[in-house]
Amino acid sequence: MPVDSFKYLPRSIAAYYQTLRVDRVDPIPWTALSKPLRECRFGLVTTAGIYDREREPPFDAEREKRQPIWGDPTYRRIRRDVMQSQIAASHLHINTRDILADVNIVLPVRRFVALEEQGVIGSLASVNYSFMGYQPNTNEWRERYAPEVVALMKDEAIDAVLLTPA
Repeated sequence: MPVDSFKYLPRSIAAYYQTLRVDRVDPIPWTALSKPLRECRFGLVTTAGIYDREREPPFDAEREKRQPIWGDPTYRRIRRDVMQSQIAASHLHINTRDILADVNIVLPVRRFVALEEQGVIGSLASVNYSFMGYQPNTNEWRERYAPEVVALMKDEAIDAVLLTPA
């Protein structure tokens, strides 16, 4: 099934975004691990707009439909013990069918728990994070929500993060 990332935008605005030049930031930020993987605590972050329906509300897709150049900049917490039946998705720009069948496609919680059990990694964070990846204006995300998640990860002594963009 094709995904129309610009479904709710007027075609003229969609054409603008499709041809928008984005400058690359160099150098690409990179920090080498300071210890072996088997000692690292990992955190997971996805931009697939998933959430735990039993603990938090969906991302605000209704506002995005009314204001197509706005994307919900907030985040949702996904616990490492989340059950597949608790996962819901709120993202207008990707097909979420497969995610709802197996969350590990975008947030490989079960895979990282298995790596932890095998001793490949030190541990997986107790809480991982989801954003809704459609962000035409990243100001609020950059100034408020990303720093909040970074602080939460620092509090949990995360050494490395796997980001799965949707």
